[in-house]
Amino acid sequence: MYPFKEIEEKWRIFWEEKGFYKTDLNKIDNKYYSLMMFPYPSGDMHVGHGRNYILGDAVFRYKKMKGFNVLTPMGWDAFGLPAENAAIKNKIHPKEWTLNNIKKFKSQFKDWGISYDWEREIAACHPGYYKWTQWFFLLFYKNGLAYKKKAFVNFCPSCQTVLANEQVVDQKCERCGTSVIQKNLEQWFFKITDFAEELLNDLDTLTGWPERVKIMQKNWIGLSEGVEIDFKIEGLDKPLTIFTTRPDTAFGVTFLAIAPEHPLVETLIETSPNRKEIEDFIFETINLDRFKRTSEDTEKKGIFTGRYAINPLNKDRVPIYIANFVLMEYGTGAIMAVPAHDQRDFLFAKKYNLPIKVVIQNFSKNLNSSTMNEAYTEEGIMTDSGEFNGLLSSEGIKKISQWIEDKGFGRRTKHTRLRDWLISRQRYWGAPIPIIYCERCGIVPVPEKDLPVLLPDDVVFMPTGESPLKTSKTFLHTICPKCGKDATRETDTMDTFVDSSWYFLRYLYPRDEEKPFGELVNRWLPVDQYIGGIEHAILHLLYARFFIKALYRFGLVKFREPFKNLFTQGMIIKNGFKMSKSKGNVVNPKPLIEKYGADTVRLYTLFIGPPEKDAEWKDEAVEGAYRFLNRLWNLCMENKELIKKGKDKKANLEKKEEKNLWHILNRLIKKITDDIEGDFHFNTAISGIMELTNALADYLSSTKEPDAGLVREVILKTILCLSPFAPFICEELWQILTEKNDGILSERWPEYDPSALKKETVTVVFQINGKIRSKAELPAGSTKEELEKIALSDPVIQKWLENKTIKKIITVLDKLVNIVI
Repeated sequence: MYPFKEIEEKWRIFWEEKGFYKTDLNKIDNKYYSLMMFPYPSGDMHVGHGRNYILGDAVFRYKKMKGFNVLTPMGWDAFGLPAENAAIKNKIHPKEWTLNNIKKFKSQFKDWGISYDWEREIAACHPGYYKWTQWFFLLFYKNGLAYKKKAFVNFCPSCQTVLANEQVVDQKCERCGTSVIQKNLEQWFFKITDFAEELLNDLDTLTGWPERVKIMQKNWIGLSEGVEIDFKIEGLDKPLTIFTTRPDTAFGVTFLAIAPEHPLVETLIETSPNRKEIEDFIFETINLDRFKRTSEDTEKKGIFTGRYAINPLNKDRVPIYIANFVLMEYGTGAIMAVPAHDQRDFLFAKKYNLPIKVVIQNFSKNLNSSTMNEAYTEEGIMTDSGEFNGLLSSEGIKKISQWIEDKGFGRRTKHTRLRDWLISRQRYWGAPIPIIYCERCGIVPVPEKDLPVLLPDDVVFMPTGESPLKTSKTFLHTICPKCGKDATRETDTMDTFVDSSWYFLRYLYPRDEEKPFGELVNRWLPVDQYIGGIEHAILHLLYARFFIKALYRFGLVKFREPFKNLFTQGMIIKNGFKMSKSKGNVVNPKPLIEKYGADTVRLYTLFIGPPEKDAEWKDEAVEGAYRFLNRLWNLCMENKELIKKGKDKKANLEKKEEKNLWHILNRLIKKITDDIEGDFHFNTAISGIMELTNALADYLSSTKEPDAGLVREVILKTILCLSPFAPFICEELWQILTEKNDGILSERWPEYDPSALKKETVTVVFQINGKIRSKAELPAGSTKEELEKIALSDPVIQKWLENKTIKKIITVLDKLVNIVI
């Protein structure tokens, strides 16, 4: 049994003292920036969390042994609502709760054998970090990328804060389960829509990203080309502007539909006798889940505003409805409805007995609005469309778009599904937005010299969840930097995604008090390898890309994308579900490490399956990894003297068994290396190491006088290949067998000998009807004719062929001859 308890602490101290994880940033030759998404420190980590960091540590060790100058830092995404909820529940300050959890996380990293360049450690909640988060806000504000406006938002009455759509599950707050309502609040936004086309187009340059992540981002951005058309509203000076991708159907508009959040709603219903009924419908609709509102399965509902608009193309008078399926986030928040050629509009028109007008005819049969059972959405011939009658609808899109512009009815434009990034959060534990409100001067940005705007410590957390910044006298009241009169601070803090959108820059300048980062970022970034969960495919990755594109536009960085290569690992499943405390299926790594050692947990975690896929955790299967490590340990200890004796001996490779083992060694070194380089398939790389260990064991057990030089070569290269995955046992074995004291990370990754991959002889099996009946050791590269001749002359095969008719012979060169009888 290998003594893991004795050796693990010894090597943890050794790696730290040797400084293997420290990086000289001035040495950029062969640089490699390897980065794991920094964690939110909440409670204890389970084995599902560990997969990400163990995988990243294996990458670091492998690249280090390949001769790269590897930068591998770690920090903490340390702001956020859970800390505030914990403060309310446990009567503990969020800072204390967060710092305690950071200590736990660092201890768990140490248990796993994972380390980082801790001199570069950062935490989003530290004033030295969020000073620069505030600095970026001011930079965006000065350049027109940060602005304030009223908007309907998801609001949790219990947590007393705005929630992103992704934080709303079944119309409830994912944190506390309270039903979410819609509130029209003054909020701060970042103008990410200014970068929509760049964010979309540059995805094609990210050849090192998973295709599914790029598709998810493309769908989220959702760029559409179309036309905005201005419909004059009867009795009002303002037009209602709609956006459509189907201007070829514009002559078939029979009503307009707007989102209940549309800014013109109040004006449209101001004089309506049904105002109360309309307001009730609006309240009901805006509190529905936005995704459900647009789902095909959701019933299409609406209410008439009492107002009409004029279609500028044909002067038709059309009613204006408020509809549940129209969202303010898409287009202009208003649509032209053509029931004959849009299924959603068709269902709505049928429900409310609205006209249906055919303007695109089917090629094969004439459509009649009174007999249609569904909308016709295919290409066709334009009809009842004035001078455009007879055109193909695809041709009509271009011609009507130009005509609308020429007539001044509207304009060609592009719209995206992407909305500006709402960054306001009504909570305490976040970076304060550096804005001051003055009755005389209005909105005043905090001067850079006064940063950071510090969070006050003397706050009381109310059971209601309301942010204590609103009542903190030491925070709220200040002096206007413009006029010197009394003023108040902004009490909203920033979305934590702002903190995580630039942290990878700060690692290079973690203690710089004069600037957020310097010129070194242009030498070390983009990040060479970014590793994290698929759940961050859209928001975090999109926001980080936006940040870098903004900084590139301002001339602060010389690169357009933050992450060159991206790896998204799968989740670990237990009892059919993702691990979570609520499911009761969390696996704590500590008892496993105490029973089997860290190397066993690391090895099983990486061996469990392809790292990009979800994998089922089975406690009983952990022991298999433990048995393998013990087998390797025993193999080394039992042959220790032979291995040491082989120090000055070269392998003779005279015997067939020696040549075969040499071939297996080089073949598997190539395979293991290829598996690691190819999307980190550590599971198959570990399988190759196990195969190599078995081959050596077979050689030793079947050879009376094993070649010491060959045995030493195989065992040492096996240890080197295993060391990124099971570093403790490999360090110990390396020191024992080589008597070197400078650490295995100082060694180079083993290279394979290409000439050794060509075997002089191969074992060819002879089959009858697919079953092996004989075999022979033959020269590698024998021809089809030679193999078949030898097979047919084999005495065993001849016996099987007696009184039989050969139907055909199937030959696979260097492998088999199958005779079908």
